[in-house]
Amino acid sequence: MAERKPIESWLTDMDGVLIHEGVPIPGADAFIRKLRDNERPFLVLTNNSIYTARDLHARLYRMGLDVPVENIWTSALATARFLDDQRPGGTAYVIGEAGLTTALHDIGYVLTDHDPDYVVLGETRTYSFEALTKAIRLINGGARFICTNPDETGPSTEGPLPATGSVAALITKATGRDPYFAGKPNPLMMRTGLNAIGAHSETSAMIGDRMDTDVLAGLEAGMETFLVLTGLTTPADVDRYPFRPSSVVDSIADLVDRI
Repeated sequence: MAERKPIESWLTDMDGVLIHEGVPIPGADAFIRKLRDNERPFLVLTNNSIYTARDLHARLYRMGLDVPVENIWTSALATARFLDDQRPGGTAYVIGEAGLTTALHDIGYVLTDHDPDYVVLGETRTYSFEALTKAIRLINGGARFICTNPDETGPSTEGPLPATGSVAALITKATGRDPYFAGKPNPLMMRTGLNAIGAHSETSAMIGDRMDTDVLAGLEAGMETFLVLTGLTTPADVDRYPFRPSSVVDSIADLVDRI
């Protein structure tokens, strides 16, 4: 196996790597601080499309993690970047929250339910039957189907909640049309993120707590991958997959000295 080049840039998932249920994971603050002190290009990624980067900056800051807005990359931003490349100045019918609608407004998209170019499905805690019915009819009428991410469930204090992937499956069942997912594990999210910070995959690493999204996305984008055990994946889970991370570590604290 060819020896990899030294890591110059870092991409890291947020939930399960830096924070867990609203509390910073030990070592996360030291990791972020050392990245900034050493002026290393980095991004904090999340498949959650509910919040804007500015919202997430404020939420992380309240937890003691100072991550600049420009170092936050969401599936909503990746979706907007993809649509701006595919059809600049287009139109979309959107089911989602401010993170997604703001990203689309910022690229000049018009949000409409009248003959849109795309139906864009993102995360929301209040999926409306009326909105889903409208989306199904628009897709059947010719609108292209885009989703921010394929996550089937999301966390809450009461337990798992149905997320974008589950709702997308409902729409697919009703229309016969599969969506294009812009978020992880699509390497598109990683590559657009790397482009945003001027980094190259050969000298970048991805840190995540999930094999099926974080590690797979980093692997397919050509990056070195680190799996942390502070989130959803256990050591026993790793062998169930036909691919492996470059390294498995207990937590983000074990990577501070790698910067």
